[in-house]
Amino acid sequence: MPYMMGGFPDLPTSRAIAEAYAAAGSDLVELGVPFSDPLADGPVIHAAGTRALGQGVTTEDVLELAAWLASRVPVVVMCYANPVYARGADAFVAALAAAGVSGLIVPDLPMEEAPALLERCDAEGVALVPLVAPTTAGDRLDVIGSRARGFVYAVSLTGTTGERDALGGGLAPMVQRVKAHTDLPVAVGFGIATPEQAAGAAAAGADGVIVGTRLVRAAAEAEDPPAAVAQLLAALAAALR
Repeated sequence: MPYMMGGFPDLPTSRAIAEAYAAAGSDLVELGVPFSDPLADGPVIHAAGTRALGQGVTTEDVLELAAWLASRVPVVVMCYANPVYARGADAFVAALAAAGVSGLIVPDLPMEEAPALLERCDAEGVALVPLVAPTTAGDRLDVIGSRARGFVYAVSLTGTTGERDALGGGLAPMVQRVKAHTDLPVAVGFGIATPEQAAGAAAAGADGVIVGTRLVRAAAEAEDPPAAVAQLLAALAAALR
């Protein structure tokens, strides 16, 4: 499940990257909406969002990209809460459904504030995917697991998104702890950057593997971003299969 920042490095190249994702072995694409204060994201994704915003990329632009991509591969939109509520939750979720988007991740939406948005998503057939962290307590896992839709996004480490040299030895117990509280698939993200790490996450019990920063960095550094991300994504997919 690769992540991409909508509108980065620019809208036309972003669409080409999306096409490369669909062709290179993605089972599902996480499509980010650029936001000025992405508190869950490290410097690489933060910089990508800042560049997209600087070029005038809007939420509507990303939704248009989502509609185009959703005809090729399932899409889950990652958007911070402010753009959702600035537009209006009803209107935002309706726009996702109209674009054919499969799910929504709101990383700064607390469990206590999720029910109203969950109700709206359920009504529109959009899965509201929750995040859990290594520090999430068991009683909260019970509630989050009962409300989860689509899959549960298990954050592999404390901190923001970004590449890590190693994921540590606690991933398998964490995945098993999350699975004890839900019947849905559990996808692991944050820190995964190499095919070996992706395979390690799968070996730890993850049903899905999410890679973001490494792919965004490849798009930022390459002369041909779509070709660069396609090559990297093919290696990641091969390691999992």
